[in-house]
Formats: sequence, structure tokens, C-alpha cells
Amino acid sequence: MSWVDDYRTKLESAEAAVGRVNSGDRVYYGGNAAIPQALVRALAQRREELHNVQLNHVLLIGEDPLSAPGMEGHFRHNSLFVGPADRKAVNDGRADYVPIFLHQIPRLFRDGIVPLDVAMLQVSPPDEHGFLSLGVETLASVAASQAAKIVIVQVNERMPRVLGDCFLHVSRVNAIVEATEPLPELHPAPATEVEQAIARNVIQLIQPGSTVQMGIGGIPDSIYEGMEGNLELGVHTEMMSDGAMRAVERGVITGTRKSQHQGKIIVTFALGTAQLYDFLDNNPLIEAHPVSYVNDPEIVARNDNMVAVNSAIEVDLTGQVCSDSIGAYIYSGFGGQVDFIRGAARSKGGRPIIALPSSAKNGLMSRIVPYLKEGAGVVTSRADVHYVVTEHGAANLFGKNLRERVEALIGIADPRFQEDLEAAAKERKLLT
Repeated sequence: MSWVDDYRTKLESAEAAVGRVNSGDRVYYGGNAAIPQALVRALAQRREELHNVQLNHVLLIGEDPLSAPGMEGHFRHNSLFVGPADRKAVNDGRADYVPIFLHQIPRLFRDGIVPLDVAMLQVSPPDEHGFLSLGVETLASVAASQAAKIVIVQVNERMPRVLGDCFLHVSRVNAIVEATEPLPELHPAPATEVEQAIARNVIQLIQPGSTVQMGIGGIPDSIYEGMEGNLELGVHTEMMSDGAMRAVERGVITGTRKSQHQGKIIVTFALGTAQLYDFLDNNPLIEAHPVSYVNDPEIVARNDNMVAVNSAIEVDLTGQVCSDSIGAYIYSGFGGQVDFIRGAARSKGGRPIIALPSSAKNGLMSRIVPYLKEGAGVVTSRADVHYVVTEHGAANLFGKNLRERVEALIGIADPRFQEDLEAAAKERKLLT
């Protein structure tokens, strides 16, 4: 049977395809801008028929009908990275959260630590050889498709055909649902003056020829926007953003001095505007790979002069970084922060950076604190932290003792809180 005939025989409605999900099953479905919305909606319609279905996923954006009130007992999220769609359910106790380094998620499925019965993925239309591209999210989808007993795909004509190690052949899927709909877009708000000031301080740490990892938001976008000229920068990052795309278009990013994958931008997912998705389509400049490769600290470290820029919710005076919770309230996840911080630390000439505003709530509270909030989780340990950057400057903590760290961090804290921080440090005998 040709792949074309095979494709046709597997075509089904969304309702029929998700009919393969049974009570007690463990399901994985794509996240970010690759959520198979048609399949999710159809599965939600089966609520009364199903019980104790576990839903495994990374970041979910937009409305998620499977985590809505009333789904208790029918579906339960097992979130590998908490986002807006399931944050309330996790903190209400209606869903679960797995703290895990992003690069280790595929191992959960490959090694059967989290056995999968069904994988639901969104893909591009097949090429002339019958290969479906995973498009804007490769991440753990390859591992999930290989581990699951049943693979269901939503073929979306709007999904870009991204190149790299991110393809799934028609012969490896059990059901195909054709449903074309726009991909979710993320339009970040304009950067604040504080974010722009932080970006200027970070840019001072990025040398020409470096390879960078950044996400999305006011600080990363301002860093990309603030760099001018042919800096021959490379990109090896978990997330491709509009900011990176614009830097490519301005000639800031060329990848010509990368020590691996020269001339290529290496990613594991993309999230942004329709213009970004169009840019990714069939673009040989971009290669998408599983997160077990992209985020592996050993692979990251092979990029000479690797600069990793990550954010935080708060940093204590000894350098401990909390970035997944606000106190005990789970806000996000480990993601790739530690993956890239450790990878950049091992890179020849690498610079791991934690960048954050010095204050929150319109200047009413410091984000550099004597102690992390009660219940807060340490995502990046004090031994992993090198550079901490705020709008007031950059502090390099690597090799510093506790007293030196305290002095450096107070120096980049909001001046309104420096006296209180110094008093707290003296009370802890960190300063004399």
C-alpha cells in the first residue's frame, strides 16, 4: 500500500479518532502553539463516558476545556510545565505538577516511567514522501509518538513544515483528522523602561560570535532589538520567538561562528505571531530537534561562548533562584532554565545569566530577598548561578563566598531596599 492510500484509510472524524481513548488511559498531547485543538474539543465531549484519564503535557495556552471545573474524576492533568490553562487546577488540587528538567521529559516516556496509551499531536500536511512535520513543537512529541500504543494526529494546513529531526511518517499513526484552524499567536506587550534597562546590561555580556538562548517577553525581545550590526550571533534555544526572527532579518544573527550546527538555528519549539510561523515554513535556516537533544546540558556546552538568559521570580541573597512558584503557589515549571544555565557554565567562554527586574508590584517589594518565600522552590541552586542582572547592573557570583555574593546582589538591588537587605544580611551574620 502506498503512503497516500494508507493516509486515506486512516482519515476519520475527530469524534471517531478520540473514541480510542479509554477510561484509565494515559494520554500525551502537544502543547504551546501545537495543541491539537480539534482532538481536545472532541475528547472533552466524551466527559461522561470516561473516568480517570491522565493528561500529560507541557505548557498549555488559551482555554483548555479538559481542565475546566466539572472535569474532576473524568480527566486529570499531569502537567510537566504549568501554564495559564491549568494553573488554577494545579493549585486547587484538581491537577498534578511534575517538577522536571525539560530535557528529561522524553525519558519519562521512552523508559516507561510514565507509560502512554495515546498520543495526540498536531502536524503539517504530509510531504511527497508521506512525512508529517511536527511543526512549531517538537519537544517531547517524538518520544511520545514512539512510546504510545496509539497515535492520533490532527493535520492542519496552517502548521508550518519545520525541518530537522521532527518528522512523523504516515505509517506510524493510527488515525488522521484533517482540521485546519489558525495556530494560537502570542503578541508580547511592549517592553517597559525597566526591561529595556536590563537588556542593555545583558547586551554588555554578549560578545560577537556568541551563541544565545533566550525565550520570549520584554527582556529577551529588548535584548534582540538592542543588538545592531553583523554580530555573527548563533542561536541554540528551546524556544524560537519573533524577536529572534527580527534579529535574523536585521543580520544580527547569522550563525557563521557557531562551533556546532554552523549556520543553523536550533530549536525545539516556537511561539509567536503568524509571521514567525510563516518564517519557519520550509526554512533551511531552522532545525527543530527533540528537547532531549536541544536542552541536554552536554549538547548546549558544545556551543562555544554560549550565553543563556533566563528569568526568575525572586533571588535570595545567597544566589538561590526561584522561578516556578510564588511561595507555595505553583506558577510555571523548571522548564529549560537549569538545562541551559548548566550548559552555558560548561561552555568555553560561556555566560549563564539570570535576568530580572529588581522590584515587583510597582516598586513595593524587592525581588532580591533575604529569604525565599515560605514554600518557594529552588529551581537553580546557588552553586549553578553565575551572572544575575537587573536594571541596576550585573553581579557575577561564580566563585564568590556568601559575603561577597551578598555585597554583589545588594549592589544591583532596588536602592529603596538596599538598607533593609543589608540589615537582614547582618542579622544572618552574612555581613559584619
